[in-house]
Amino acid sequence: MLNAGPRGHALVIGTPQHVADVMEHWFKNGAADGFNVMPAWLPGSLTDFVDLVVPELQRRGLLRTEYEAMTLRENLGLPFPVSRFHTEQAIEAAQ
Repeated sequence: MLNAGPRGHALVIGTPQHVADVMEHWFKNGAADGFNVMPAWLPGSLTDFVDLVVPELQRRGLLRTEYEAMTLRENLGLPFPVSRFHTEQAIEAAQ
């Protein structure tokens, strides 16, 4: 069941496979590049999503099973900023 809920949110109800099917369809057809999961109640429905839907998405190769880098900055592909304290002028001024 897919229902356009209040405030433009879609409600997907079904088996873990059905929920993964809907998410995969939207993703592969360019309708979504990410999802905001809004569980109906906490912690139960969030736990169900994590325990049942996430493994199905991982099995399909749609969700990573581990992160490639060690830091959030690296996983987001952000550059490392230059330290303002590590410049030639800062080093000379400190001496």
